[in-house]
Formats: sequence, structure tokens, C-alpha cells
Amino acid sequence: MSEIEPADETNHNNSLLEHYRSMNYHYDELCQSENSPRKHWEHFIQALDALGVDELEHRRREAHQKILDNGVSYNVYEDPQETDRPWELDFIPTLIESQEWALIEQGLIQRAELLNLIFKDIYGPRELIRKGLIPQEVVYQHPGFSRACCGIPYEHPHPLVVYAADIVRNASGEFRILSDRTQAPSGSGYALENRMVTSRILPSLFRDSQVHRLALYFRTLRMTLASIAPEGIEDPNIVILSPGTHNETYFEHAYLANYLGMPLVQGSDLTVRKGQVWLRSLDGLQRVHVILRRMDDIWSDPLEFKADSQIGVSGLLEAARNGHVVLANPLGCSVLENPGLIPFLPAIAKHFLGAGLLIPSAETYWCGNPDDLAYVLDNLDSLVIKGISPLIFRGRFKDIRFRFPEKLNESETERLVNTIKANPDLFVAQCRIAMSTVPAYQDGAIVPKPSILRSFAVARDDAYVVLPGGLTRITQYKDQLLISYQTGGISKDTWVLASEPEKQVTLWTTSETAVTADKSEGSLSSRIAESLFWLGRYAERSETLVRLLRKIWVKWIETFEYDQQFESDQCDGLQRLVEGVLKTKVSSSSQLEREFIALVQDPKRHNSLIFNLQSLLKAANSVRERLSGDSWYSISIIKEQLHDLRGKRSIMFRENLEELDAIIGALMAFSGLSMESLSRDQDWVFLDLGRRIERSQNLVELLRGCLTEPCSQSAETTLLESLLVGSESLMTYRRRYRSNLHLRGVLDLLLLDERHPRSLIYQLSQIQLHVQDLPGQKKPRLTEEEKLILQAGTRLRLVDITELTITDKDTTQRSNLFELLTELDDCFMQLSNKISGRYFTHIQPARQLAPLRRESGL
Repeated sequence: MSEIEPADETNHNNSLLEHYRSMNYHYDELCQSENSPRKHWEHFIQALDALGVDELEHRRREAHQKILDNGVSYNVYEDPQETDRPWELDFIPTLIESQEWALIEQGLIQRAELLNLIFKDIYGPRELIRKGLIPQEVVYQHPGFSRACCGIPYEHPHPLVVYAADIVRNASGEFRILSDRTQAPSGSGYALENRMVTSRILPSLFRDSQVHRLALYFRTLRMTLASIAPEGIEDPNIVILSPGTHNETYFEHAYLANYLGMPLVQGSDLTVRKGQVWLRSLDGLQRVHVILRRMDDIWSDPLEFKADSQIGVSGLLEAARNGHVVLANPLGCSVLENPGLIPFLPAIAKHFLGAGLLIPSAETYWCGNPDDLAYVLDNLDSLVIKGISPLIFRGRFKDIRFRFPEKLNESETERLVNTIKANPDLFVAQCRIAMSTVPAYQDGAIVPKPSILRSFAVARDDAYVVLPGGLTRITQYKDQLLISYQTGGISKDTWVLASEPEKQVTLWTTSETAVTADKSEGSLSSRIAESLFWLGRYAERSETLVRLLRKIWVKWIETFEYDQQFESDQCDGLQRLVEGVLKTKVSSSSQLEREFIALVQDPKRHNSLIFNLQSLLKAANSVRERLSGDSWYSISIIKEQLHDLRGKRSIMFRENLEELDAIIGALMAFSGLSMESLSRDQDWVFLDLGRRIERSQNLVELLRGCLTEPCSQSAETTLLESLLVGSESLMTYRRRYRSNLHLRGVLDLLLLDERHPRSLIYQLSQIQLHVQDLPGQKKPRLTEEEKLILQAGTRLRLVDITELTITDKDTTQRSNLFELLTELDDCFMQLSNKISGRYFTHIQPARQLAPLRRESGL
């Protein structure tokens, strides 16, 4: 559906703007006067008005659904509900005309150049301190300054590779920079995802508005990372270093790794040997030449910074100092995020660049200056109080990270004043800015919301390239003073409107010379291999469990809705099935009901559906950069179903069968995509190997739990049918044996039929092929894993099905069947342990024996 419909271009009183009221003392990006849109907004507002409120609501829901389908998330720390929170996106973009953007672009380039020069000076000659352009207290008391980073040589003229700035427009319509982001700037990946979603929600408007593309920025980033590699390296190995899945912006780390085609690694994946950084892979150590760092300085190297860091790489700084690896951005650059530098930037700009700042900073006062301190104490209510670094507040000032004095009572204000007076060097104050408002869609109407724009710049050889637009953030609540995603902020796409049609730019580059495949693509770290292995296991375990739960629930309805007694033959099969799944005895119908509910909903039980789905999602999240968009879509459906399942007060209703159907559908979709989409490299080998081992163990344990003790004919019929359903073998059995359901036929199909892809013997043949493809398995003699597979296969092929069905008179058990299944279970358990021990063992990195004194942050 096109967004553009005929409209009266002379009528500025659009219905969407009839109730739009700009906020007092704020510059409004949409309206220049009441209900009169600015020229570059007119076409856009007319199009929205033509759509109508109902269609806009539909587009809002569609945008939200795309966010869920793509698994876009932001981890909120200390959230009592859920850390993995869906990304909040308002689908109405912020529009910036080309002329205004040119000013922002030049200002950001200048700012990035200036901070790059300051960085090289602080860790080099320190002329700025010697000439008094920066007080030494501002630098040396900032926790981001590291003496260990001094004197590191940088071949590239711009060691500050990536830069981001938070920009606001004040009440007069002038742009101001609130803060700088230099150590691990986040948001560019979210900006790209916002663009993907918004351009699909408003396709005609996006096309007709001639919006500047984002691809050039990311292409420049990839080219720059390749160009800054150590001298003599023609084909550098570039990785993205992430703190891990619990980091607030982990989605972005995985998203960029996928988009840029670079491995996403964590600290445990890397090691430093002989001054060089290596990636631990299943094929051995691989040299790493460039690291795009998404980890803060303090966590990056436990030998140089925070001694108890569990996520850093020991010796990373030493490798960088020796020039064997290049970090983007370099360690130590968090000192540039110090707001205490802001008051001195105009003088520094004139010193280095011979010009003033094109975009001034928000007016900032450093309390270490007596005049500034006096002004701050006299004007607290109009200021925002900040520490020169958030790390300071982990010590004695942890309760004063970011304060709005006008919101404090008398005693709180007195305490703040006393703290500032006691340590004035550690605090700055910024003038409050009435941030410009942008239109946002809320409750069926367009309303103004205060906004901040974060835009990004990436270095190239001669200058910086700026991302056209960026990430606009708005408040969720009317009186909210702080715009932060940790406090419920909402994001928006930012459209920079070109004056003429944009040239199509993509991330791909063309070359007439032959290219070779990325050497790192086929090699896995042990962490990734382990996550893929357990992703396969949890997917198979959940799939089997859902099938059994559906069968149990159907039998429950058939048995207890017809007033059958717990001791009846009809209930015996249901009881045996639940006991086989739970591996525990059930003594009454009430206990049977409790156990069944726990089997579905108890997150603390390792065999429950919720626990296994949670584990599946955790494993998938650890390898999300290696999963396709469609695969992640099926994972997102599983996540939605898990959320619904958690919210159920009771599951003892017929309609819950539909939810189990939805879960099995998503699991089967993921299984099919894995089978048909993944190339047959190490990723697929470990994923399918985990699935095959889990399928084998599940089958062996279910057969042993349900069939080794004889029961009544009706109960055994229930058990045999349920086992065929759980192993997805019922239709195959019916075609071969028609309606003749008997133990021997079921055992023959599930254990020995080499043509049946669900049989145990078939799993062994596939496991054997996978094990032969594992690294280090090409040896003249059998490995321990191959011996176990051979042992299990030989034992299984020599079995006599008839003997397995015989009941021992002394034990009243099918002893032969029990012994066979126990022996096979032991083989599969040992096989899993052997694979884990060989490929998934993690070596703890070296750390300091005692913390450094400078960790106090003072």
C-alpha cells in the first residue's frame, strides 16, 4: 500500500496536527508555528495524514512485530521482569534537511579530529598539560587515563577509529554536543536495524524522500579496519570483541558481526602468546591482527586494568604496545569521554586547528575551577551535576552518578553540596538544555517528545566519514529528564533528506582480481562449538518433550474427563509414561497432575519444558551471529511462546494444546532451516552432532523408563503409541505394520531399522560421520570417540529382538532389554563427555595476584 494519496497541499491544518502542541521553551523539529509543519516535513505529514489513524496503528504493530521477529533486544540491568527486553522503536522517523545536516557533519568531523589529536597528545608529548590548556587534575584523576598506555606507537594517523557524539538542539534552534563516546561507541548497529524496519514499514515515503543511505559508513569501517593492521599483513584477521551475551548491547555486537562478516569473539576465545593475540579455534591457534573493541577499557585486560575481570584478555595491552595487534578504539581512550575536558575544548581547538568549534558543547563548568565552583553552587537548580567519570561512583560517591538538583529535597541538596566541596576536581555541572522535540506516535496521535541524536564517525586515511543520520532517542514519559534506554527510552530512525536522488551504495565491493574465502569462516572457537552442540541438544530435547506432553495431555483428557480411577488400567499407561519422562514414581492422580504441570512450567526442573526452552534460547543467543534471519525468526517465535507459557496460571485446559502445537512448529522450522541452510562445515557438524546424541539418549532413556517393566496390554498399547509419537515414528510404523501394535515391531523400528532416520542405529551412523569430520580425528588408530561408537553399534547389531521382549521370571523385568539400554546409555554418556573434554574445555586466563592501587578511581 502506498503512503502517498491525493491531499490538499495548501491545507496545513492536517488532522494529525490538529491536537499537536509543541512544548513550551522547546524548539520543535516538525512545526515552525502552531499546526504549520516546516517545509521539509510537509510531504511526510501529508502522507501520514492520508493513511489515517487506523492504518498508522497497523504500521505501528507491524514495526513492533518485525522487532520481535528479528530478535532485536536491549539488555536492561537489574530489571525484575526480564533483562532481554525487546528494542523500542517509534516508526515515525526524525527528518533533517540536507543543509542542516552539512553543518552537523562538518561539526562531527572537526570534533573527531580534535579528540584524536587530544588522545595522541595525552599519551604522547602532553603539550596541552604543559601549556596549561588542560588542568592536569582533569586528566590524571580520571579513571580512564592509564599510564600503561603512554608511548604506544600508532601507524595510522587516526588511532581514534570510531567516534560518536550525543547532539541536541536548544530552544534557539542551535545544535549543541552534550557528550562524546570514544572507547566503545554503541548504537550504529541499532541505527541500521531501525532503518531496515522503518524503510519496510514506510517504503514509498522512504523512496520518495531521497534519504541518504547508511552503507557507505559501514563500508568505510570495514576498509579502515583492514587498513590499520600491523605492517606487512595483507589479509588481516579482524574480530569483534564483545563482553558477552549479558552486555546491554549484545544484539548490536552480533548484528554487526553478521553484517560486516567478522567473527564475534569473547575474552575467553582469545589468548596472548609471545606478545601476539591468537584466536583459540578447533583447528588450533589463529593469529588476530585487528580487534574492533566493544568492551570498556577497564574490563579489557586484567593484567593492566581491573584485576578481577573475567571477560578480558590477559596481555592484550602488551600486544598492542608491541604493535602486534591494533585495537579500534585503542585502550586508554575512555579518558576522552571525560566531561571535565569540555570547558577546555574551545581553546584546544584554536591551538590544534586554529579555529573555534563548529558545534559548541553544552555549557559546562568544571568545579575544580574556583570561579566555576562558585557559579555552580549559586545556580544548582538550573544545572545537571555529573562526575568526571561514572567509575568514580563505584566508590564513596556511588549515589551521585547523575543528579538534577531541582529534584532534590533540602537534605539531599546539602549532602550534594558538601560532596562537591570536598572533591571539586571530580565534578562538573552542565546547563540544562530544553531539548528540541520531534513527532512520535503515541496512543493514536502524533505528539512531541524531547530528543537526543547520537551520530557516528569512522576514520579513513585522510579524514572521518559520518553516518548520515544516526540514532534518535526520545523520552517515554512526559516529565522524564534523562533519556536513556536503561530507563525506558525509545529509539527513532533519522532520515537525512538529500537534495537529489541518492546513488545506491552497498556494503559489497567489486574486484577484478580473484578473491579467496575468509580463513576464519570455517574455524570455530571452542565456546561457539559448545554453544552449537548444546543448541542442537536442547532443540532436540524440547522437540521430543513437546510431542510427549501433547500425547500425555490427550490421554489425560481421555482418562480423567471420563471419571476413570487412578488405579484403573486406562490410567496405568499414562502413569508409566509420565514416570518414564520424569524418572520418578507417581502414587496418586493429584501427584500425577502436579508432576505434569511441573514438567511443563517449573523452570528449576532440568527436564521441564520451560527450562529446556530457556536453555535453547540462551545457546542460540550465544551464536546468533551465525544464524540466518529466517532461523532467528523461528527462535523469536519460540521466545514468544515461552513468554506466554510463563504467564499461564494453569495449563490444565484444552486450548493449551494449541500452544504446544505452535512451539513444535517453531522447533521444526528451526530444525528444517538448520538442515537445509547451514553449509556442511564445523557449525553444522557440532549442531547436528548435538542433536543426534540427544536423540539417541532420549530414545534409550524413554525405552528403559517405559518398557523394561511389563504392564497390562492396554497400558502397554498407550506406552508404545506414545513412544512412536515422541520419536516421530507413528506414521512409519503404521505403513509397515498397519494396525498391529506390538513390542517387537516397535523395538525393531526404533532400534535396528537403518532406513528409518529416527532409529538408534541410524543416529549412530550419522554420529560416526560427524565424529570423523571433527578436528584431530584423522589418525591411523581409532580415537576414544570412534571406539565408543563402534562398541555401541556392534552391541546393537548383534542383538536378538525376540530376547529383548522376554520377561525374567525372577526379576519380573525384561532384563535383556534393560541391560542393553543401560549399556547404550553409558556409551552415549561417555561419548558426550569425551567430545566435551576434547573440544569444549576452557582454560582460565592469567590474572593479577593483587589489585592495582589505581583501581580506586582517584
